[in-house]
Amino acid sequence: MKPAIFDYYAPETLNESLNLLEEHGFDSKILSGGQSLIPMMNMRLARPGVIIDINQLHELDYIDITDDYIEVGGLTRQHSVENHEKINEICPFLIEGMKYVGHSQIRSRGTVGGSIVHADPTAEIPVMLTALGGTVMVQSNEGKREVEPDELFLTYMTTTIEPEEILVSAKFPIPKGRSGQAIEEFTMRSGDFAIVLAACNVKLNDQNEISEATLVLGGVDGAPIVLDEVTDELMGLTPDMETIQKSTEQITELIDPEEDVHASDDYRKDLAVTLSNRVLMKAIERAKDN
Repeated sequence: MKPAIFDYYAPETLNESLNLLEEHGFDSKILSGGQSLIPMMNMRLARPGVIIDINQLHELDYIDITDDYIEVGGLTRQHSVENHEKINEICPFLIEGMKYVGHSQIRSRGTVGGSIVHADPTAEIPVMLTALGGTVMVQSNEGKREVEPDELFLTYMTTTIEPEEILVSAKFPIPKGRSGQAIEEFTMRSGDFAIVLAACNVKLNDQNEISEATLVLGGVDGAPIVLDEVTDELMGLTPDMETIQKSTEQITELIDPEEDVHASDDYRKDLAVTLSNRVLMKAIERAKDN
C-alpha cells in the first residue's frame, strides 16, 4: 500500500521546524527514524497532510553524559545508545533494554525521541525512562518545558506533547550507590512487539534492605504502569524469592489488560506476575554486587 498524498518539508534548523509546526499544527507529523510512522502511513492508519523531516537537525543528534544524567537528543539513533561504551559502564540497563527494541536494522534508523513520542504501550524506551525516573524536554516557539513520564504518556500512542512541540531530548538519571536494574519481556518471536514487559530499579542500604524501588509494566494498559503497591510492601525488607512472589501476587488485581488476538487478559496477568518476579530478583542481585 501507499500513503495518502502529503506535502513534504526538510528543514535544516530547529527554528525552521518549529515554525512549520506552528503553521500546520494538527495536520503535520514529524519524521525522524520513520520506523513507526511510515508503516502507519502506508496502511492509511495515519494520513498527515504535511510531513516535516527533521533528519537534517544534527543539533538533536547527541549523547551528553554528566555526573547525574545521560542526556540523549531526540534524533539520536537507538543503535548509538546501544553501542555507547560509557553508557554500558554507568547504566548497562539502558543497553540491556535497547537490545530488545526490534531488530538491529530497526535500531539503526529508529530514534530515541521517536519511540518516546510514538508512545506504543509495549515499547521498551518509555518503560525504561519511567523506571529510571527520567524526563523529556519538549520545545515550541513559546519555549521549552520538562515533562515527567506520568505527565507525558496518556494512553495508546498518545502523549501530552502539543502539535507545535518537538521532543528535543530525554534525560535518563544515572543510577547511584548500591542500585540494580533489570528489564525482561515476552514476545512471540525475537524482535516482535512485546506481549508484556517489565522493568525494575532497586536501591539497597548497607544491610541489603530495599530503600528505593520502582517496578514498571508495559503491554498491560495504554501507557506504562508504575506498581507502587508492590514495591511499597518491600520497603525496608531483605527480600527473598518467597517475599517477592507474595508481593507480586496482587498484580493480577492491580491491572486490567485488554484481550486481543495475541493473548487473553488472564495470560497477560500471569506474564506480568512472572516477569515482575524475575526483574525484581535480578535487580536486587545486581544491587548487591554494586
